[in-house]
Amino acid sequence: MKPQLRITLVSTDQALAGHLSIRLQSKVYQVLSLSRLAGVLGSIYSDPPDIVIVDLAELDPEILAIVKSMKADCYFSTIPVLGLLSGPRVAEFDWQGCPLDDFVTLPVLYPELFSRISLSLQRLQRVFDNNPLTRLPGNTSIQQAIEKALGKPMAVCYVDINNFKPYNDVYGFSHGDGVLRMLARIIFNAVNESGGGFAGHIGGDDFVYLVPLERAEAVAKTVIANFTTIVADLFGEEEKTKGFYCAKRPTPRKCSTTARLPRWPPR
Repeated sequence: MKPQLRITLVSTDQALAGHLSIRLQSKVYQVLSLSRLAGVLGSIYSDPPDIVIVDLAELDPEILAIVKSMKADCYFSTIPVLGLLSGPRVAEFDWQGCPLDDFVTLPVLYPELFSRISLSLQRLQRVFDNNPLTRLPGNTSIQQAIEKALGKPMAVCYVDINNFKPYNDVYGFSHGDGVLRMLARIIFNAVNESGGGFAGHIGGDDFVYLVPLERAEAVAKTVIANFTTIVADLFGEEEKTKGFYCAKRPTPRKCSTTARLPRWPPR
């Protein structure tokens, strides 16, 4: 079954938001309507939607700032943002100051709105190469980031997980995907909290991040420490007690291998 498209609707006009929500839900979209602007970014960051629709009829500075913050963030900038604009304001709108991906004029023509939503998502798939699992930029963006860093005092750092394949084989792809999403968020947060940089996902359990050279070791230590802190949650109680788990090897002569768990608690 195809998952529902998840839309976050941002509007302080409750009548407009209510009507929009009903019409969007009629297309089997899952809609979260937010009217308290102070909590919008927190909601989007904690549970990213597939698309964000913002009511810009009054050009509310707080809503404009929300859009600008999203688009300045390398992790969330890929979420399409569609603005609702009153017709007379379109000509004077500051597209650079508030980088929308698309817009629809008010009053809303719903066939047009539904088409714009569909086109925004198709455009995203064509333009961005972000990993669909972790949402981190993929190989094209990684290559561009490295090219921009050439000649500068920047460090290109590589991250992978020891014994990830046997873990994936034993616990299943669903658990493995959860580990990758968790590591992606750890890397992104470590880079972001250190002062900014670039974090990308090559594929599988291979990640890359770029930061100024003087911050590279500190970010690496943060990633390792944060992953070690929560690594025990990735295993069952029996495995944690034994300190290892067994996985099959693909070679016919040696049918099993033992993967040692990281020391817990960490020293």
